[in-house]
Amino acid sequence: MNFRKLIALTLALSLTLGATAPAQAAQALRNLVAIEGVRDNPLVGYGLVVGLNGSGDSTQVKFSSQSVINMLKQFGVKVPDGTDAKSKNVATVMVSAVFPPGYRKGQSIDVTVSSMGDAKSLRGGALLLTPLRAADGEVYALAQGNVVVGGFSAQGKSGSSITVNTPTSGRIPSGANIEREIPTDFTSKPTVRLSLRHPHFQTAINIVDSINKRFGDIATASDATSVDVVAPANPTQRVAFMAKLEAMNVDVGVDAPRVVFNSRTGTVVIAEGLRVRAAAVTHGSLKVVISESTKVSQPNALAGGQTVAAPQSQVSADQGPAQMFNWPAGAKLQTIIDVVNSLGATPDDIMAILQALDQAGAIEGELVVI
Repeated sequence: MNFRKLIALTLALSLTLGATAPAQAAQALRNLVAIEGVRDNPLVGYGLVVGLNGSGDSTQVKFSSQSVINMLKQFGVKVPDGTDAKSKNVATVMVSAVFPPGYRKGQSIDVTVSSMGDAKSLRGGALLLTPLRAADGEVYALAQGNVVVGGFSAQGKSGSSITVNTPTSGRIPSGANIEREIPTDFTSKPTVRLSLRHPHFQTAINIVDSINKRFGDIATASDATSVDVVAPANPTQRVAFMAKLEAMNVDVGVDAPRVVFNSRTGTVVIAEGLRVRAAAVTHGSLKVVISESTKVSQPNALAGGQTVAAPQSQVSADQGPAQMFNWPAGAKLQTIIDVVNSLGATPDDIMAILQALDQAGAIEGELVVI
């Protein structure tokens, strides 16, 4: 993959770093943990958007016609067998939403509507009543309303067209009403479990120490992933207690600095604290060009011969100038950035160089490829 045609090199945190390791940063506990039993639940449904101005599904989308016929039958409209309900004012869509924790019957949530067929635009359409189901197959909400689309498309008679954003996807603010509640064990257990978003032994111990220092010996940790806290049995007191917990500031454990490669986009991110041991890397580029052509031999008019076509190949190799990267022992991020930028290195060059340094054991950090 030629990363030179992809996204430009991204290097994070390019400020000069000190000689010491990064200091621990205190963050609010709500940013570090998720409360077990208090989480979002995804909902999904299949429905129809009507009222489109000829921008709906074409006759090639067979399930769109079938969906229209099934919908009409629910209202007592008899459609003859074998009839193809051709209507470009209708589009089949998938409807998705998120059920927030603790929501009750009658509350409303936003929904996202996305075209499933070959509709050109959902602008101006209205979603018909659509049941939204969770992973257990039960209906938890009903969605309906006018679709708000942030994009548009236009096409002329010559075939030329223009499209801005994505006209085949939109939202319905407060477009679904909760019809069934999702039970939670948040108030039924004597303890509340705090699950770390990024498991870390030091962070878990810091959370336990901070809670016990303020509220007494009520927090324990069995691993780097979770912390159990004894909470009041009274629901109101438990809610007030959790509000105080979430507002606490806790020191975060320091992870090993990372270099993250995104092989799809060519992005390279070097985290704060990355250092290298004394090393020198020579990185050059080899360019191989293969060109194919056909040579035709045409005989004279009276020679009695035949026309012959012979393929010809030309292969050439160009060894680009090698570049020397030289870093002293304990070089910081700023030094690495200055060197590679001065030589005009591209993202694939950076990836090749840092991977070679990692294999040589010269990087004091972790290499991650996504």
